[in-house]
Amino acid sequence: MLKRLAIRNYALIDNLDISFSKELNILTGETGAGKSIILGALSLILGQRAESKYFFNQQKKCIIEGTFLLDGFHLNEFFTENDLDFDLETVLRREISSDGKTRAFINDTPVNLAILKKLGEKLIDVHSQHASLEINDEEFQLLVIDTVAGNQNLLNNYRKVYKSYKKAQTQLRDLISQSEQSKADLDYFQFQFEELEKAKLIAGEQVELVKELDALSHAEDIKKNLLNAISILSESEPSAIAQIKEAAISLANAEKYKVEVAVLTERLNSSLIEIKDILSEIEDIEQGSMVNENRLLELSERLDLIYSLQKKHRVSSEMELIAIRDEISNKLNGILFADEDIEKLKVEVDRLYNEVQELSAQLNSSRAESIPKVEASVMATLAEIGMPNAVLQILNETLPTGKFDENGNNQIKFLFSANKGQAPLPMNKVASGGELSRLMLSIKSLIAMHTALPTIIFDEIDTGISGEVALKVGHIMEKLSKNMQVIAITHLPQIASKGDSHYRVFKDEQEEITRTNINELNQEERILEIAKMLSGDNPGESAMQNARDLILNSKGFKN
Repeated sequence: MLKRLAIRNYALIDNLDISFSKELNILTGETGAGKSIILGALSLILGQRAESKYFFNQQKKCIIEGTFLLDGFHLNEFFTENDLDFDLETVLRREISSDGKTRAFINDTPVNLAILKKLGEKLIDVHSQHASLEINDEEFQLLVIDTVAGNQNLLNNYRKVYKSYKKAQTQLRDLISQSEQSKADLDYFQFQFEELEKAKLIAGEQVELVKELDALSHAEDIKKNLLNAISILSESEPSAIAQIKEAAISLANAEKYKVEVAVLTERLNSSLIEIKDILSEIEDIEQGSMVNENRLLELSERLDLIYSLQKKHRVSSEMELIAIRDEISNKLNGILFADEDIEKLKVEVDRLYNEVQELSAQLNSSRAESIPKVEASVMATLAEIGMPNAVLQILNETLPTGKFDENGNNQIKFLFSANKGQAPLPMNKVASGGELSRLMLSIKSLIAMHTALPTIIFDEIDTGISGEVALKVGHIMEKLSKNMQVIAITHLPQIASKGDSHYRVFKDEQEEITRTNINELNQEERILEIAKMLSGDNPGESAMQNARDLILNSKGFKN
């Protein structure tokens, strides 16, 4: 329930702070005093859009803050889902700067307007004369039936399964379409795969093949240079090896007289051994270096094949070709096993269809059982508030076999007649604004008995009624307030007298700037306010007594 509403710098409101009771709260005031402004401010913390032109002072930001008591309304899950701290006393705040920038908070945690609005819808139902138009909406009409039937858990289960069913249907259609397209491309994929598979590609081979081809292509030059090296080292006169041997002998002779030369002799002999080893390896390489035309042709053909495949598939390495080959292989396997996957998915779709059908049948049964209760309850309430001949007829039709939507396969339609002898018709064709308001009040009073919505606000839905009917409308609101908090903006004394708390909205024009203000009335102030509603600004004693009687008969005097 709404415990407190604080408004700063909004429209004609400079600074206003209201605390509400948990039952029936009455707001009265002259036309234009600002009752709708207070509702407009409240709508901001319920997620509605804001405009900076409605600021009281353009130099300051607008702040609207509402404190709500959440005990018993099962909203913990909402807070958990949206990563918010749950508190039994939760504060919704909206801040709007003069440049139009807006910020929203739930318990001081910044949130977007979508979350704020979603929570607001769980906290307050604002019902105005214009809001009665929603009664023509088939979604709302179905909601009424499901609320009375207590179908929330069943409907949630149905929607979960229905969502899975629609998703599986989509997957099946896509899989069949892909399979048909893939089968049309099967020969093309098979040819590509066989071409790549036949190539027997090996990771890294291209680089090695290029190296070997380069070596074979220059075999004569390689052999010529190797023979020249052999000649220099061992065959020329004198050869390099022979000269090094001679140098080693000279050093050996010198070390007889110079001891430190021995180290150099040893190093030169070691170098001689290394040079001989090098010569041996050069001779081996030279013997193996020959022009192999067959191998040269084989390498050229292999590389031409690889280059050709790379050009065809627009890649630059054999690794990429291998990846393409594997991808095509997977596609071929997918095509071959697609029929099996399709059959499995068909079984799943059939299973989900049967589950949807079963849950839908349960919804149908529950709704059909509740419709007479809704009709009887609404017509009884309508009779109580001055419409004894009103008829509400609820049509319950089912969609064609196999057709479902997110609500099942029911189509609910409300037909209404306000007068005796008039056939029930869709409400937008037969009901006046006042009749729709009373009809909606009757429906909301029924819903309130079956839901945990914390607060409902009635914004002057009493237009077009008076006298005894007004008393009965007030009685309905009074009964509603036993199950939920009710805030009623009214111009009728009969309804105002029913309140547990009574607030007067007024314009303060004592200074140069007009301000909207509000104050809670005590018993004597209530009597005076209701007397003014009965007879004008200067009520006589009879009006004052009439006001006392209305309050006494409604609630009795409070101490």
